[in-house]
Amino acid sequence: MLRMSTLFVRTLREDPADAEVASHKLLVRGSYIRRVAPGIYTWLPLGLKVLSKLETIVREEMDAMGAQEVLFPGLLPREPYEATNRWTEYGPTVFKLKDRKEADYLLAPTHEEMFTLLVKDLYSSYKDLPVVLYQIQTKYRDEARPRAGVIRGREFVMKDAYSFNIDDDGLDATYFTMRESYQKIFQRLGLPIAICRAMSGAMGGSRSEEFLFPCEIGEDTFVRSPGGYTANTEAVTTPPLPELDYAGVPAPEPVDTPDATTIETLVAVANDLRPRVDRAWEAADTLKNVVVTLTHPAGERELLIIGLPGERDVDMKRVEASLAPAEVEMATPEDLKAFPELVPGYIGPEVIGPQSARRSEDEPMALRYLIDPHVARGSAWITGANEPNKHVFNLVYGRDFEADGTIEAAEVVAGDEAPDGSGPLEIARGIELGHIFELGRKYSEALDLKVLDQNGKSQIVTMGSYGLGVTRTLAALAEFNHDEAGLVWPEEIAPATVQILVTGKGDELFEKADALAREFEAEGIEVLVDDRKKVSAGVKFKDFELLGVPYGVVVGRGLADGTVELRSRRTGERVEVPVGEAVAKFAEFKA
Repeated sequence: MLRMSTLFVRTLREDPADAEVASHKLLVRGSYIRRVAPGIYTWLPLGLKVLSKLETIVREEMDAMGAQEVLFPGLLPREPYEATNRWTEYGPTVFKLKDRKEADYLLAPTHEEMFTLLVKDLYSSYKDLPVVLYQIQTKYRDEARPRAGVIRGREFVMKDAYSFNIDDDGLDATYFTMRESYQKIFQRLGLPIAICRAMSGAMGGSRSEEFLFPCEIGEDTFVRSPGGYTANTEAVTTPPLPELDYAGVPAPEPVDTPDATTIETLVAVANDLRPRVDRAWEAADTLKNVVVTLTHPAGERELLIIGLPGERDVDMKRVEASLAPAEVEMATPEDLKAFPELVPGYIGPEVIGPQSARRSEDEPMALRYLIDPHVARGSAWITGANEPNKHVFNLVYGRDFEADGTIEAAEVVAGDEAPDGSGPLEIARGIELGHIFELGRKYSEALDLKVLDQNGKSQIVTMGSYGLGVTRTLAALAEFNHDEAGLVWPEEIAPATVQILVTGKGDELFEKADALAREFEAEGIEVLVDDRKKVSAGVKFKDFELLGVPYGVVVGRGLADGTVELRSRRTGERVEVPVGEAVAKFAEFKA
């Protein structure tokens, strides 16, 4: 039985200084977690109870769909990750270390390689398949900017599962079974979820979906349409634009545009110096060329130019998703020094990409030029002339310049048409809790996972990957289930179902509270008894509201009249019941 008098807990009345979001504040104040270092937390007894119950729900649904649990070490050797090239691809996000013999190890951020090698070690025939394995284990990531408590940490608990099938049809079937299992998990938790199309990124694979909890503090942005299209903005594709007829577009014309280093000033100068007859120039008539730097996994740096309409901003997350595993950041003046033809504020496509003259081996690498699909072939633009204080008008894509390829770089804005034609997009934010995708044969080929098929021929196994952030889901539950006073846990994961509060000093009150607690526990109802004798009733009520136990039983002055009070933390409802009928009345109260 949990007793506040002996429980390892110290609640706080003030928010911790480093906490920005409700879940972080309340989990610390309620003594569920304590900070050790940025992004690293200790789980205290109440926190572990909630975490354990959440893991139990995940296990039950994984087991129900036929998955089998294993457990890998967190400390792993370099060699398997070398085979898949992820030792390099992961870059600085992986914690790497050496043992006393100078052998390389890492603290695992994920375990694809381990799952693959385990199946390779034990299975050799199509008769062994399909198989789905999972684990619930601590993962590590050297997060550059840990934030929001356990939502984005450097150490976190994750459920990762992998399926192994003989063919793609089998993979499809397993994928959708796992998808249904995820839906059941979140339904049991009472968490609303948006299932979004997603990018697989450095993990590789084809079909990919994220399970997002819609929430204003979420770091992920997603879109949804009236017709049911839902996707992470990183995965949104721009509907193809028809090629335009540029037969009537005049030849390119360089124009002096003094001090027009921004889109806003360029539009003003264009309307002043070259006014249109039909309408005013707008930002959508300008082509801006943004310079970013890529840091490839091997450490090589590359300058890349991205062209997009002037009314759109670059979405760096979309760019990073398109260019993974390279790291992407905006170029600095220092980066531009090697390319004097790039004039800040006046960069145009005539000296970059296929138009670039820097193609010889003894010169710096050519400047790649990628164009956003919002730029239609045949469209005419105002863009930089690669000279200070000068822009060129009537520069046509496909006539006057080309690109090395396309890239989804422009931000997605509300009102954009859904790629499937299902209506205008709405923008929302969310916390990513799960990600499932079809890996295909990337890891099985790299690690030579083969089995003999029905004809006795060796065949590469196809894989699926299914991740669920357990600690992150717990934080999402805290975000979704709280009010101004504190947490309000769902009964399935609460540290206890009933909190009994003794709000007086007489020994008979404590004795009755203890007897009631035993009655509740005899009915299989978990109890937390606030039996602290030198703590005021006000403090006990504050702690009851903060800790978030779903129901309260108040043993106080009403006991003299043979009654106790039942309270619902979620609804605030209160009812006096005879003390001898408290447990029976509680069942009715809950209903």
